[in-house]
Amino acid sequence: MSISVLIMTLNEEESLPACLASLTWCDDIVVLDSYSTDKTLEIAKAAGARVYQHKYETETKQRMYGLKEIEFKHKWVYMPDADEITPEDLRDEMLAIAADPDRPEAMFSARYKNMFMGRWIKHSSLYPTWITRLARPERIQYERECHSRPVGDGPTGRLQSHFVHYSFNKGMTAWFDKHNRYSGFEARESLQILRSKKIPWTSFFSATPEARRRALKEFSYRLPFRPAARFAYMYFLRGGFLDGWQGYHYCRLIASYEYMIVIKMRELQRRELGLSV
Repeated sequence: MSISVLIMTLNEEESLPACLASLTWCDDIVVLDSYSTDKTLEIAKAAGARVYQHKYETETKQRMYGLKEIEFKHKWVYMPDADEITPEDLRDEMLAIAADPDRPEAMFSARYKNMFMGRWIKHSSLYPTWITRLARPERIQYERECHSRPVGDGPTGRLQSHFVHYSFNKGMTAWFDKHNRYSGFEARESLQILRSKKIPWTSFFSATPEARRRALKEFSYRLPFRPAARFAYMYFLRGGFLDGWQGYHYCRLIASYEYMIVIKMRELQRRELGLSV
């Protein structure tokens, strides 16, 4: 028993070759492309992948299209990003799960090693962060516009092996462009949460790190000086300083992303009141 692979792409010619090279063991690779203008499609087809194209609206809609509208050869689908590498131990662990027909889980989460300037920034990236990467398509749904959140029809398991994430493969300009887009979604969601006037206190004591992380994030929306607080939390409290100069710059980048969210929230509030920006 094997597994299928779904990779969502948009102009990934820099990252996709290494991603595909770590997936040569898979006989059913699907690339769902958002109309790339570079060599992404040629690279995918040369590697033997099935290529589909679909207009990108939000991460959630694109992922749901891939899982629900495309037919896969195998029951389990692995969903790496194009800038991720799949090590052999992770491959073997997933294949063992697929070979067991009695697994009750609807999906599995995995931790990752986030790389920046040649170094695993273990502390700055708030390791361990668990992300859904293996799922049964018929038993999973995604919600939220940005940073889509999975909901499974059954238990969620955890993979012990890591994948490796090269989130800066496209360069700093591409990173800022991406987070400029994400910050707009985050700003709208932040305002909705603030207006609900509900603080998820019970989630701070949840047994799952994902729930605690979401609660902390929603609480952070109410803090003054959010960009500075984010930097202090990551660099000092979570030990980002242990990641050397790479850790310092990464924490500064994330603080700048937080600032984008804050200032876009102000923009939305002023536009709602008919004020100039």
